[in-house]
Amino acid sequence: QVQLEESGGDSVQAGGSLRLSCAQSGYTDAPWSMAWFRRAPGTGREGVAFIDAAGSTVYADSVKGRFTISKVGVKNKNILYLQMNSLKPEDTGMYYCAADPHGVVAPFSTDEYNYWGQGTQVTVSS
Repeated sequence: QVQLEESGGDSVQAGGSLRLSCAQSGYTDAPWSMAWFRRAPGTGREGVAFIDAAGSTVYADSVKGRFTISKVGVKNKNILYLQMNSLKPEDTGMYYCAADPHGVVAPFSTDEYNYWGQGTQVTVSS
């Protein structure tokens, strides 16, 4: 049973930084695709950043140059990170980690991912 658990969410001032983490348990030897999504109040989940098994990344235009996604393998599990710099109030939302053991065609489509975390809240005040 694969599980994802996010951590690192907090309340910060605009211009600040946060690093989110997502620990994957129940790891299987597979070419995992992993991503961060976020959901602002009253909206649907939007893709923020994606990383495939080879380490190639994709970012939403709204976070390019400010956010960095990375992944490390530790003792047969993946740890996914999202370094967020120069945070803006519009970055506020619940951030979710998503993963799938296959390659994905549309990195920011929620339908591509079989596994989701419970989310961690990021609040950026002006």
